[in-house]
Amino acid sequence: MSEDTGEVIEVSAEVTALRARLVQAELRTEAVRAGMVDLDGVRLVDVSSLVLGIDGIEGGAALMARMRETKPWLFGRASVSSSSAGRAPVVVVAKAKTAMEMSEEEWRAARAELLRKR
Repeated sequence: MSEDTGEVIEVSAEVTALRARLVQAELRTEAVRAGMVDLDGVRLVDVSSLVLGIDGIEGGAALMARMRETKPWLFGRASVSSSSAGRAPVVVVAKAKTAMEMSEEEWRAARAELLRKR
């Protein structure tokens, strides 16, 4: 009977450890959604009072809003996103030279290259 109790205690400890890891992961997710730049700030949250729901931490968004008010240095500017603000470079499609646009030497070299590939 004492072996069963030991196993139950061991399983209970594993479940508690897994729950703590899940709470930390959900808290980090809420922090990223709220725009937290330094995720070490998640360690400042007292996790003992958090309730883990089916969709994450209950009241997680409100918790991050309070953290943004009390510890604004942990968060980036409101318009910060993971995307670059710069524009993508213009794509220039390289157009192959036709035989009519080539000189005779270029045409002979291109023809020889094609025949070598066969």
